[in-house]
Amino acid sequence: MISYILVSAGSSFVLSLILTGLMRRLAPRMGLVDKPAARKVHLEAKPLGGGVAMFFAVLLPLLAALAVAFSLENETLAPRVRQVLELFQLETLFQELCSGILYRSTLLWQIMGGGAILVFLGLIDDRYHLPWWSRLLAQGLIAAWLVESGIGLTLFLPFPWLTILLSVLWIVVLINAFNFMDNMDGLSAGIGLISASMFAALMLSHPSEPRWLVAGLLLSLVGSLAGFLVHNWTPAKIFMGDAGSTFIGLCMGTVTMLGTYYSSSDGRHHAVLAPLCILAVPLYDFGSVICIRLWEGRSPFQPDKKHFSHRLVALGLNNWQAVLTIHLTTLITGLTGVLLFHADSWFTAVVALLATLGVLLLIAILELAASAKVRQLSQPAPSVDLPPPKST
Repeated sequence: MISYILVSAGSSFVLSLILTGLMRRLAPRMGLVDKPAARKVHLEAKPLGGGVAMFFAVLLPLLAALAVAFSLENETLAPRVRQVLELFQLETLFQELCSGILYRSTLLWQIMGGGAILVFLGLIDDRYHLPWWSRLLAQGLIAAWLVESGIGLTLFLPFPWLTILLSVLWIVVLINAFNFMDNMDGLSAGIGLISASMFAALMLSHPSEPRWLVAGLLLSLVGSLAGFLVHNWTPAKIFMGDAGSTFIGLCMGTVTMLGTYYSSSDGRHHAVLAPLCILAVPLYDFGSVICIRLWEGRSPFQPDKKHFSHRLVALGLNNWQAVLTIHLTTLITGLTGVLLFHADSWFTAVVALLATLGVLLLIAILELAASAKVRQLSQPAPSVDLPPPKST
């Protein structure tokens, strides 16, 4: 298992590290530059396009895995390929994975195809600023196509149409949630890395048997994000742009449904709630920002500085402290998700859910208290009528 983790994540890490460095040079020549603005926190122009590097750092290892699977089915190539796999102690594992890779390869390539479309649209948006409704329409169509292909939530609902609708909504919400979180150096990529690591841990520690294929895709995403973060950690040398944040959201939305959380043999229905805990922070940011904008009578897709990270800065934290706070919060809720997944009873599951909810409520209370204090300090001091001076 260790070799599998190192090869899956390590290959993507090296690719992402190199490709992101390449994009740092190419992006300005392509006009992919993010300039400072009122709603942004950076003060200098930064190259965009890191999302392209992340995408290919995930795609190329998957192509290599598919090539190995096909080679093992070929009598001429199989002996040589086995020799290479033996060097990394992966021969036995790949023999077991071969049929699974070939069987589920269609779904994987549909996910990567949807990701390619989002990356392309993200690049256009980064360069020319597409209207929000066109991006949302494209996201909805891609999500509907993937759900129609067989990727969906397990909700135990008596109405199939409702499960389909919620599955499409789940993908679209996560695409936009990770896009919303991309507002500070290392924020969205860090949350994606932690979340993908938690989900990979679930797939590799599955009670029945490891879900190697889904775990491999998640580990590739982990390596890709880690390589990008080397260039994106504060002070960032490059941004992922919409091309990267929407790709992360698509991966999270689809892979969480592609993975198996519930098995009829163990009857642990509560395990399907694990993704809600692991992804609690991006969902909290998305939901709270939408509510704030609607409360203020603005479009929910109008950019502003009302995100979770900005609100932490308003509490007195600087940017990197806000980012680390959100990363730590994501790690805590992610660990409760792992606990929920392995819980043998509803009691333990409810405790895990309440722990996640408690963390989010604690943050919300602190934010509301700080917001009230800011409003109080911003109000003009009341005027006081002074008595006229006494005549002497």
